[in-house]
Order: sequence, then C-alpha cells, then structure tokens
Amino acid sequence: MDETPKNTINIEQVVTEVLNSIEREREREIISRRFGLFDRKETLEQIGELLGITRERVRQLEKAVVNKLRITATENKLANIENAQKAFKEELVKVGGVARIQSLSTKIGREANRIDQSRIAFIAELSPKLVVLGDSDDFYHVIGIKSVHDIKKIKSMVSEIIETIKKIEEPETIDKIAISMNSNDPMQLAALASTSKQLATLNGRWGLIIWPMVNPKNIRDKIYVILKENGKHMHFNEIAESIKSSSFKRKDVTTQAIHNELIKDKRFVLIGRGIYALKEWGYEKGTVADIITDVLKKSKEPLHRDEIVKRVLKSRYVKETTILLNLQGKPQFKRVAKATYALAK
Repeated sequence: MDETPKNTINIEQVVTEVLNSIEREREREIISRRFGLFDRKETLEQIGELLGITRERVRQLEKAVVNKLRITATENKLANIENAQKAFKEELVKVGGVARIQSLSTKIGREANRIDQSRIAFIAELSPKLVVLGDSDDFYHVIGIKSVHDIKKIKSMVSEIIETIKKIEEPETIDKIAISMNSNDPMQLAALASTSKQLATLNGRWGLIIWPMVNPKNIRDKIYVILKENGKHMHFNEIAESIKSSSFKRKDVTTQAIHNELIKDKRFVLIGRGIYALKEWGYEKGTVADIITDVLKKSKEPLHRDEIVKRVLKSRYVKETTILLNLQGKPQFKRVAKATYALAK
C-alpha cells in the first residue's frame, strides 16, 4: 500500500479566488456556469437566455475572460493558480506526464466527483505549463504537462499505440508494447494509453476496447477472461468463485447463471463432469463416445485401448473407466484383437 501523502489542494478556494479576480459579475456568472464550477455545465444558449444576451455574445465574453485570466496566470499574478499548477505537475510526473482528470482528481485528495473534476479542468485551462484535451468520442478529458505532451503529440502517440496493439492482435503488457514501439518509457506509454477511449486494460494487459479480454461486458466475457487467464480447464464452481473474487465491476452473479452461460456459449466446451475448457484450445463438443469415434477415424487403423484412452484424455477430463465403458459398451466400436478396437462398419 502506498503511504505517500496526497498532494492536497483546496480546489474550491482556488476557483473562488480566480472568480473574484474577474471584475464584472456577469462575466463571473458566465465562467462559473460554462465550466460547471458549482453546478452542472451549461450551454451557450442556456446562459444567454438566463442573462438576456445572445449565445454568440456569451461565447465572446467567455473567450475574452479566459484569455485574460491565462495572461494573468502567465505573468504569475495569480499565485493560487501557480500553486495548483505545481501540485498538478508533481502528480503528472509520477504517472508519465499525462492523466485523465478523473484519475488526477483522486491523486490530489479529491473525491473525483463531477464538480471537482470541472474545477480541476478549469484551473488547468488557465495554467501556462499544462495542456487540456477535452472529452470526445476518442479521448477522455485529460491534462498533460505542456513541455512533455502537447495536444498534437498526445493524439499522435495514442494513434501509434493503437496501431501497435492491432498488429500484435491480442492484449499485451505495456512493457512488450513499448518494445514493439522501440520505446524505453513504458510508464509514459501507459499514461498515454489511459487517455484513449479505444483502449482498455485488465490484469496488466492492454488491448482494444472491443476485446473481451480487456473489457468484458457480460457474464460470458468474464468467464472467457477467467478461463484464458487460468490457462486450463476449470469446474464451473471454480469459475464462479474466480469471478466473485475478481476486480470486475459487476461480479455478483450466481453460480447457476454462470453454468447456464457456459452451456449456451460456443466458446466453451464441456470436457468432464461440470468441467469446461475453451474451444480455441482445440476442444470439440461431443460425448466421450463421439471423441472415441473421432480418434479412431483419424487413426485410420485399429488402436490398443491404452492408446485410445491416452488420446481421448487429451480432449476430455474424465476417468479412464468412463472411456473403457464407452469403448466396450457402444455398438459403434468393435474389438478386432486383444484389447484392440476399431469402428464398426
């Protein structure tokens, strides 16, 4: 557990002091409402209707006030902004120079609620040494250190990370992604990857948001992740316990629900009593008799029962006696020599 004290800043006090530096009350109202500093963010139209001015006039006033505040901050005439900027930079350095505002909010001792995040974004907008990338279809709302990441570089680097992951074609650790990109700074790549809405991470591996291994959306996807991570077959009770003890967001599902999904999804194959494996590991659906039939078909010649047992056990997790009972009791198999069997005509 990290015992490092958080870089706590009284965000509300900083915002209030900045607003108090704005001379006209109407302009203070515009900035407060546009950035959502005390309530939800409002549109140009909503503010214009409230103040009795056009949306274009609201936009002009907002731009003029923000530019003036930025100049004042650049000239170090807003000490509260300077202190907050310093605290933000200290935290950003620790995580690779860029971070989602939601994440940064918790690191400076806030509760990461919507208003706190809006206040942090506002302060960052005025800070000369920081850059802000707004929320969009492709990116989360993020803050970066200007000397490390300008907006153009963030977008370019994230695109390169996405393309690298696509070429790898499966979730991978950030260290291996860094090797593929000839980068010696995995932490910075992880920071950049975290800004993208096209990427997700789970259990230390990064991948595309559409990949179940890093972004399981339902019970079936979570079962798939558990089996894939385990690397071998599991009983449905084990799978249920693994999901309940995992870091998945929604994991309060019943064992019966998990068993039902295992039965319905073609990605999973029953290979023993309540035991399931992934089809992609080479398993096929079917009874023990079906597997014996397949083994004998592929051999194209009679096989000793020990060899049949050996081959069946590669794809079924059952007792040897179960295999022998099927071999001796099913009409599709016939004994052609001592302990040697072939398919009946």
